[in-house]
Amino acid sequence: MNPDTPVPFAEKEIEERLRDQQITGPFFSGTTTGGDQMSFSAQKLITLRDRIGVNRAEDVSASLETAQGAKFQLQSDVAELDIAGNLAELSGHVSMMTSTGYQIISDRITTSISVMDLTAMGDVQATGPPGTLTAGKMRVFSTKETDSTQMLFSDGVKLVYTP
Repeated sequence: MNPDTPVPFAEKEIEERLRDQQITGPFFSGTTTGGDQMSFSAQKLITLRDRIGVNRAEDVSASLETAQGAKFQLQSDVAELDIAGNLAELSGHVSMMTSTGYQIISDRITTSISVMDLTAMGDVQATGPPGTLTAGKMRVFSTKETDSTQMLFSDGVKLVYTP
């Protein structure tokens, strides 16, 4: 192989890279104000030109481990991250696995970045220890009063119990 041979890139790919600021394979980890650990990775992260301070990530994986030991693994097609607004919105096919045995699917999950507070405002399908359930809304949050993480399903919950 000739070392002077240019690296092959499609002309369109070069134009996109020059036009849009992007990071390939970004990784971020930190600790929330409540002591919960989180990490985030994606295939690609781009800066949105029309929304200052907001980044778009593709093929996203996130992990959350609460100070009490509960673990959550999230996957989504896309995430919009607004660090200044303390908000991440995961969309596309969003799935979440919990250390307590729940698998949750939704089209959109919004989460705070600095505290444990996730919300799915649309239809949610879940399987877990009691069986399968559907709901119009789900929230996972920690409270200082109880020092625990709670998972709350609401808005038309239907549970099919599997003994």
